[in-house]
Amino acid sequence: MTTLKPNLLSQRDFDLPDEESMVQLAGRLASVCQHSCVIYLQGDLGAGKTTFSRGFIKGMGHKGKVKSPTYTLVEPYEIGPWRIFHFDLYRLADAEELEFMGIRDYFEEDCICLIEWPDKGHGLLAAADLTISIDYTPLGRRLSMLALSARGQSLLEVLT
Repeated sequence: MTTLKPNLLSQRDFDLPDEESMVQLAGRLASVCQHSCVIYLQGDLGAGKTTFSRGFIKGMGHKGKVKSPTYTLVEPYEIGPWRIFHFDLYRLADAEELEFMGIRDYFEEDCICLIEWPDKGHGLLAAADLTISIDYTPLGRRLSMLALSARGQSLLEVLT
């Protein structure tokens, strides 16, 4: 279901009954990702942000294990022409730590960034092209994708 939002932003909502459906949706999004982008992942603990990220990274063609960056803050992956960075900022004590790790270098034109808990890096992160919110429902999860840029809009338009 697609709902048009003010300022030409669009949103798509998906009801996902299980983990496998989350992984499949993430893989489909990865398969249509043809340009650099920044994706914010929001939701409560255990909602599925890391599961979605794993599905996306695998969908981009990664064959090995996808590690959670809970303690390292970021896990890098090089897949074809892309550098993919999976951030988990949950344990970030101070947003200024991102400056020390050279956060601006992660937002180049050959980079795709998946950022869990983006509110922890407020003011230092690149703006999101797509925000994904994951909520619990009685039947599984509801995943909402909101396009916040032309790049995010193009992802939603080709996601079937």
